[in-house]
Amino acid sequence: MSEYGGLVWSLAKRMCRTHADAEDAVQDIFVSIWRSADRFDPNVGSEATFVAVIARRKLIDRLRAQTRRSDTVTLTEAAPGAELTVDRSELGEEARIALEAFDELTDDQQRVLRLAVHHGCTHEQIAQTLEMPLGTVKTHSRRGLIKIRETLKQRKANGSGVGTEV
Repeated sequence: MSEYGGLVWSLAKRMCRTHADAEDAVQDIFVSIWRSADRFDPNVGSEATFVAVIARRKLIDRLRAQTRRSDTVTLTEAAPGAELTVDRSELGEEARIALEAFDELTDDQQRVLRLAVHHGCTHEQIAQTLEMPLGTVKTHSRRGLIKIRETLKQRKANGSGVGTEV
């Protein structure tokens, strides 16, 4: 646990709504990893990849279960602004630049991507929540991600951006 605790905790913190929920998720994830340990194949991928895949799947399952339990009340409450408050002073340089790029998107692109990334919604759920055609949701998502990627590449090329390839 000590070797991959940071990895699992960072994923859980990002995808869970509360600190307590993240702690519960981390515990569930490590139990799941322990139960799945016999399926690890070093020829397929690294230990870190194995852990990350299980963690991500468990977290997505938790989000879907919470969404079903809340009967989409949370989604409809989040839809109008779908706001995500972030203390930018606590962010690293790469995250700060990515948020600045996100701020440059259209309102519809921001709403779609917030629901997809922060709330773990599918395109179908977003379409229903925002009362948009499914194709429009997919277009906003794709164009928003492309614009963020282009902005990050441009800032890197100008020497004012991230240090890794996007």
